[in-house]
Amino acid sequence: MTGPAKAYGSYGPKPWQQTSWDARAAGNFIGGGMGGSLVIFAVLSGATGPALSALLLAGLGLVGLGLLCVALELGRPLRAIRVLRNPRTSWMAREAWTAMLLFPVGLVAAAGVADIGWAAAALALVFVYCQARLLQAAKGIPAWREPLLQPLFVTTGLAEGGGVFLLTAPLHGAATGATVMLFGALVIARFAVWVAYRRRLAGGVAPGARAALDAAGRVLMFAGTLLPLVLAAAAAFAGVFALPIAALAGLLAALAGAWVKLVIVTRAGFNQGFALAHLPVRGARP
Repeated sequence: MTGPAKAYGSYGPKPWQQTSWDARAAGNFIGGGMGGSLVIFAVLSGATGPALSALLLAGLGLVGLGLLCVALELGRPLRAIRVLRNPRTSWMAREAWTAMLLFPVGLVAAAGVADIGWAAAALALVFVYCQARLLQAAKGIPAWREPLLQPLFVTTGLAEGGGVFLLTAPLHGAATGATVMLFGALVIARFAVWVAYRRRLAGGVAPGARAALDAAGRVLMFAGTLLPLVLAAAAAFAGVFALPIAALAGLLAALAGAWVKLVIVTRAGFNQGFALAHLPVRGARP
């Protein structure tokens, strides 16, 4: 997964940045997390009729856009079908198989078939979880192999989906006090996991990765957490301006989460370099 560096001269004891996964790969995590979580929020909100159909179709569209991004990243996109080969050991294959189930079930739910929406929401949650497991296959990249990356990608995906749900609230009118509270709880949970994730990494990442993560953390704290929470709280007292204010909160939370994912996949993707626990010493017996 980590692929070659830009030049063979980049290899050595010092960390180097991977180049195999770029913004297109990040687009898969962004679109998949937003879209899958939007499906979940659509069902949890209790929306019905055209509002539910529009939300489900939008969620499926974002998931499809994300999968298209990762397909375009392949050197031979027509061979993307080969990802389905090994679901027993590959999280990418599990993601693909889950998507193949999510689309028809989601379309049936969007067509108005009663009670099928919960099945679509469950598949969407599984899809978001599968995505959260993908990066950990790259064990040589400290920022990716950290176990807390899994809950971080799940919580930020859910927060992003909630953000898109609130962003479109003026159009569908399905936002309620409960969904706004759920959105706020997810935004707080996301930042808490982020703080724990950064503490676990501490000094175990390359300077370039550390600088990128710290900058992304500041964006997440202010634009992705504090401002959305303040705006969501203000919306409760804003009267006719409640929906536009909630929509702005959702937009900020979604964009901040997308930026964090982009940074983790691209700018923080440094290999650890060569690690030699014991160095040979001339004249010493092994």
